[in-house]
Amino acid sequence: MIKNVCIYCASSDLIDRIYFDEAERLGVLLGQRGLNIINGAGNKGLMRVVTDAVLASGGTVTGVIPEFMVQKGLLHLHLTKVIQTQTMHERKKTMAELSDAAIALPGGYGTMEELLEIITWRQLGLYQHPVIILNTRRYYDPLLEMLARTFTEYFVREEHARLWQVAETPEEVIEAI
Repeated sequence: MIKNVCIYCASSDLIDRIYFDEAERLGVLLGQRGLNIINGAGNKGLMRVVTDAVLASGGTVTGVIPEFMVQKGLLHLHLTKVIQTQTMHERKKTMAELSDAAIALPGGYGTMEELLEIITWRQLGLYQHPVIILNTRRYYDPLLEMLARTFTEYFVREEHARLWQVAETPEEVIEAI
């Protein structure tokens, strides 16, 4: 049974409004189910929006953040629980260990790196839980095409195409978890 959901997403406030709207809708759906969200504890971008929506809808949020980011003033101040780490590597490991599922919303380098790492951990058997990509506005289509090419070029075995699921809407994410 899924109780703790890791969310990877953008920390930018400059992105299109649709991404904020979809992140908020997902946060409401997760919060209404009383789930605990595990994220990077940030106070900006989609991370802030998901956190606020989950908390306002009855869920809880565990933020995992390296100390250097706290010192930069990036910590969301209303989290249910905060776990401080020394490094980004420790942060990602902790987030994965605490979660029963992982969801990637649109994001930048960090989000994509986290998504590819958790997919790799599934491939290696280090992470046994669902990984869902929320493909708002077809944001992840180029990455999904690249991942498909890894199969056609035989860099990755075809059976590893089932390591993640793609959802087009927040409601589809909920169905997948």
